[in-house]
This record gives sequence, C-alpha cells and structure tokens, in this order.
Amino acid sequence: MKAIVMTGYGDVDRLELQDMPEPAVGPGDVKVQVKAASVNPIDWKIRKGGRQGFIPVKFPYVPGRDAAGEVVEVGRDVKRFKVGDQVMGLVNGGYAERVVAPAEAWAPVPASLDTRDAAALPLVSLTGTQLMEEGVDPARGDTVLVTGAVGSVGRAAIHAARRRGAKVWAGVRRKQKGEAAHLGVDGVVAIDDPADLDGLPPLDAIADTVGGETTERLLPRLKAGGTIGSVVGEPPGAKARGFQVRSILGHADGKRLAQLGEDVARGELAIPIARRFPLKDAREAQQAAEHGAQGKVLLTP
Repeated sequence: MKAIVMTGYGDVDRLELQDMPEPAVGPGDVKVQVKAASVNPIDWKIRKGGRQGFIPVKFPYVPGRDAAGEVVEVGRDVKRFKVGDQVMGLVNGGYAERVVAPAEAWAPVPASLDTRDAAALPLVSLTGTQLMEEGVDPARGDTVLVTGAVGSVGRAAIHAARRRGAKVWAGVRRKQKGEAAHLGVDGVVAIDDPADLDGLPPLDAIADTVGGETTERLLPRLKAGGTIGSVVGEPPGAKARGFQVRSILGHADGKRLAQLGEDVARGELAIPIARRFPLKDAREAQQAAEHGAQGKVLLTP
C-alpha cells in the first residue's frame, strides 16, 4: 500500500510517498480503507523532533492521528463493525491507504456526513471534549474561558462546556472577535488586548489550548482555587497560586466520538475544513496547516 513516510526529523522534505507493508489485523482490530486523513499540529511537531521526549518514533514512521473510511476487515471477536461500514477513528499511521486500529478507537460515521469530511473530527473533537469534561469538569453555572476558541479543539471544548450548562467565554485574538461571536458563547474577549480583558468576569476555570504568555496573563482573572485544564502543558506559576491544574492528552474513545459525530450531523458542533490535498502532497498539506489554514486540512489517498 502507499503511505506517507517520515524518514527522519526535519523539514517537510522528510516526508516521502512510499510503498509500505499491508498492516495486519489482530484480534479485536479493524482494518479500514482510508478515504481521508487529516493534518494536526502534533504531526509537524513530531516531524520537527519537538516531541522526542514524549512520543519517540521509529523510522520509517507513518504520521497521522485521524482517519475515516470503509471497513475492509475485522479481527476475531469484533462485534461492533462489519465489512462495508463507514467509520472514523483516532488512530496511528493515518497518512496511508489502509489503517488498522483497535475496534474501540473507531466510531460509525453518521449517514448524513460525508465520510471524507468525518476525518476532520476524531483528534480535535475528542481532545476538546476531554479537555472540558476531564480537565476542567465544570459545574452548571460555572464561568469558563476557552482560549484559542475559534480553533478546532477550542470549538469542541466550547460545545462540551455548553452541554454542561457552563457560562462560556471565548478567548481569541482581536482580529478573531467577529468569527468568535458566532460560536454561541456568553461572551468574547480579545486576550491580546489588555483593555478588553478588563471586561472579563471572574473565572471559575480556564480551558487552555494556547499556553505561554497568553495564559499567564489570564491567571489573575481566575478565582482562588480555580481550575485550569490544558492541552499545552502546565502554565508556569499556576500551582504556586493555588490553582488546580490538569493536563490532558487526547485519547481514543469510540463511543464518545460516535456521540460527537451525531452532534456534528445535527449541526450542533462544526469543525471547519479549510483545504484538501491528495495524499502525495502531504508536504504541502502540512505547510498549509502549520502556516495558518483557517480550519482543518485533509489528505485524500
């Protein structure tokens, strides 16, 4: 089968289209003919070598955490799926014509969704949801700020917070305030505008997808004993101030992904798709995503 292979750490020239062995199906596994994969920041962070301490890879390495397509084989004991089903999943090795992952990683694609578009959902929708549900865990009526709110993970976090009955504020750049106003939140604040921050109410929690100085500027806005859920690491000084900090790493959850897919199908959650590239153009796709595509970038074998 054809796959995009990372031959070493470095620039996009380390990505090559190669022939790779067909992945084997073990007990409990599902093999999928990929109709689309998506590009995520973790893909180029791994490529550049910035995650060696957390995610060591063995070369040649096939990147990609999202895939959607048609089931072509199921392992022994798999009852949830059959050949021909349209599925999406949080996987490893998504930049390929075929992918194998445990059945628990896959979710059915709702009939009203294009299977190729469903490839945009797994990593970002699960990460944003888990950030809110496991990292922040807000009570009804809590005031929660989501940083990077117009990003895909931020949108999913907002969706999960609203489901919990929280009061949600979208934290964005000044130039993104107009877009953020359409997210269905209780308020929008430009985090890069000190004057705008003055209008932010006291916060019970922060769901952080940005990190760095942006988050440090927000700490004085958080109530004593408040909570910070983060997908970008612990903010410096947060625990010293007495805040609860929970770092979240998105993980596979087929049942929760199925629910999120239904939410998307009903129009309750939207993950914008910016561009589509053939699998062979993975270099250009990663560059487009890294340099500010306004939405998800998809690869189609």
